[in-house]
Amino acid sequence: MIEREVVITGMGLITPLGRGVEENRANLEAKKTGIAHYPKDGQPNSFQYLGKVDKFEIPQPIPHKLQGEMRFLNRGSLLGFASAYEAVLKSTAKISDTPPGRRALYIASGDFTKVGCDFMYPATKEASEGRWQKLDFEKLNNATLDQVNPFFLLESISNNLFSFLSAFFEFKGPNTSLASLSPYGSMALELAFRSIKQNRADIALAVGYGNWITEIPLYELEGLGILSKCSSGARSFRPFDRSRDGFIPGEGGAALFLEGSEIAANRGAPILGRIRGTGNCIEFSPGQGLSAPLKVHQRSIGLATQDAGCGVEDLAFICAHGSATQKGDRSELRSIQEAKETEDTKMPVCGMKPYTGHMGAASDLAEIILGITAIKQRFVPATLNFNETEKEFSLLNISDHHQPCEKDSFLSLSYGIGGQSSSIIVSTR
Repeated sequence: MIEREVVITGMGLITPLGRGVEENRANLEAKKTGIAHYPKDGQPNSFQYLGKVDKFEIPQPIPHKLQGEMRFLNRGSLLGFASAYEAVLKSTAKISDTPPGRRALYIASGDFTKVGCDFMYPATKEASEGRWQKLDFEKLNNATLDQVNPFFLLESISNNLFSFLSAFFEFKGPNTSLASLSPYGSMALELAFRSIKQNRADIALAVGYGNWITEIPLYELEGLGILSKCSSGARSFRPFDRSRDGFIPGEGGAALFLEGSEIAANRGAPILGRIRGTGNCIEFSPGQGLSAPLKVHQRSIGLATQDAGCGVEDLAFICAHGSATQKGDRSELRSIQEAKETEDTKMPVCGMKPYTGHMGAASDLAEIILGITAIKQRFVPATLNFNETEKEFSLLNISDHHQPCEKDSFLSLSYGIGGQSSSIIVSTR
């Protein structure tokens, strides 16, 4: 099989940091954060600091036959739709030139929200009486019968956006909707990448979206003990710092439009980036259960560099997952330290989630987009709020300020529950 080169010709992004790729890029460069304080009486700080998209517009016009389907798109899905629309628009591709069966679509839609659970809010509010610590399940059952719309099942299907985008853009080639946690945005991108590389499609759209800022996911994340206590407000999200205590949740949508390099060259499309290599695996440590393994990226980094035909020393920087949990960051930094020791390089490491909040599946793709924009501006992004790491990792060059870079490739990392690990190498050359 002759494998094709895959290029990125369109990007779309909507996050708490900005609406559109350019606004996000400018605010990243200015070291701003989209995390803000949203006061809630009687609730802990971890519920009051969020990465929220305050205003965004739904792309128009919507074909008449799809207007009725819009009501089944929850807030997270709408953010994903807006990012996908921007990616396709900015690609300048004339999609109609590609047969529908050669258009691939992969969406990462899964997160703690079960696509929002908006239908449950009135019932949970009544059952908790505004006290986040206590939930009366008898009241919840009664309130659910009285107040929940009986069509909630249709609204809670996790791949509603997948069906909508497939119909909207007529992407009818290789496709699927992934419903789980990080790193499913990265996995959706790998599937889109390979569908073109293996000549099963000519163009592809990879979309990730997430909404972790509404009531039910906040309860769940707090229950897992992975949210920051936000004792320092928005500055509490501090990946890799020795005083880290968890992440601050956010919401957003991110999308990448891919095509075969020969197709982009034939129409003279600007090349935004090239996917050089990917690595996805489950990193398992005996006896660890679902806890973070000792080195969550030990295998995936090696798979990605082998696939790309490069070494860690060839990269401008590593954009790490950076969830700011104690075990998660430690596992990730051990993996990076091992990879860098092989090459003996001082190449920087950064974490970008404090700019937006943790957006679930959207973060994986958003950080690749932000990484591309940063390299084009010749800088390595700062890790906001980082001060000092643990002694074990003191030799790592964790970027606490924007640093200049000369190289054109970077490595993006993402991991999830149970040792799920993803590594993707992207080049702007």
